[in-house]
Amino acid sequence: MNTPVLDVRDLHVEFASRRGALHAINGVSFAIARGEVLGVVGESGAGKSVTGLAAIGLIDPPGRISGGEINLSGQRIDNLPPREMRRIRGKRIAMIFQDPLTSLDPLYRIGDQLVETIRTHLTLSESAARKRAIDLLAEVGIPAPDKRVDAYPHEFSGGMRQRVVIALAIAAEPELIIADEPTTALDVSVQAQIIALIKRLGRDHGTAVMLVTHDMGVIAETSDRVAVMYSGRIAEIGPVRDVVQHPLHPYAKGLMGAIPTLTGDASQRLVQIPGSMPRLSAIPAGCAFHPRCSFAFDRCRSERPEPIAVGPQRVACHLHDPASPVRAPVEITA
Repeated sequence: MNTPVLDVRDLHVEFASRRGALHAINGVSFAIARGEVLGVVGESGAGKSVTGLAAIGLIDPPGRISGGEINLSGQRIDNLPPREMRRIRGKRIAMIFQDPLTSLDPLYRIGDQLVETIRTHLTLSESAARKRAIDLLAEVGIPAPDKRVDAYPHEFSGGMRQRVVIALAIAAEPELIIADEPTTALDVSVQAQIIALIKRLGRDHGTAVMLVTHDMGVIAETSDRVAVMYSGRIAEIGPVRDVVQHPLHPYAKGLMGAIPTLTGDASQRLVQIPGSMPRLSAIPAGCAFHPRCSFAFDRCRSERPEPIAVGPQRVACHLHDPASPVRAPVEITA
C-alpha cells in the first residue's frame, strides 16, 4: 500500500481564551495521495484554513494542536521542534495564501524573492537560481519571464501575482501544496487559468494538493476528492463526482442545492440553509448541525455522529447509521 503524502489522524486544534479552550478542530482525519487534489469546502468558520495551517505548522499561540497526529510521507511532523519544522516548511510543504500581496514583499523584485527562496532550499549558485526563477515564471504562465523577473509586485495584476506565489510555492518541488482560497479575488477567466495550473502541478510533478475554498465550482473543476467541513469536523468526504451529484449529509445537500445551474428551471428556488455556523464558544451538543437540520431527531441532539462508510463516501450523520431508529430517506432535500 502506498504511503499517503499527507495523513491527518484525529486532529484537534484549540485556542485558549478567558472562557476556556475553544475547539476549532475536533477530530479531523483524512489522507492525500501523491498527485491527488483534495478539496476542502464549507462556510466561513468551518475550520478549513485552520486545518491547513495546522498541517504546515503555522498555528500560533494561543492556538495549539491538542490531539491527534500529522504525518508527511510517513514521518510524523506535528511534534517536531520549530527549527526542524522550518526546514520542512517551504521545501517539502508549501502554502499558497488567499491574498498574494501579503505573500510578496513590495520592496523587493520578484526575481530576488524567488532566488532567495530557491537558494534557501536548494544548493544552487546565484546565476543558476536566477535561471530557475525565470523557468518557474515561464512554467506558471508569466509572459516574457526573462524581463518580468526584475519587476516589482505592484507592476503585476492580481492574477499574475497569484501565479508568482504559485511559482514560489513550487520552487523547491514540494511534496504537498496547501492552497488557501487561491482564486477568491480573481476574475472568472483568471480563476479558470489558476485552476488549470493547480491541476497540472499534480499531474506533472506528482504534487499532493489540499485546496481550501468555499466555491463548489472550483472544487468540481479541480479536485479528485472533496471533504465537506462543518464546525471543526468533516461532515462528508468522498470522490468529488459522488459528493457533488449524490451528497449524503444534509449540510452537503444544502450546499449543493444552493448552487444555480445553467440548465435548471429558472422558476426553481435555490436551497437556503437556515441559521449560521455556530460560534466556537457555543457549539451545540451532539451533531453541531442539528439546530439547522430539518431531519434532526433526539439522537442528533445528544450524541455526536462518527463517520460511516456509505459506498465510496464517508458521512458523519445518524441518518445513515444502520443501528439508528431513524434512517435517511431515499432522497433528502433541504
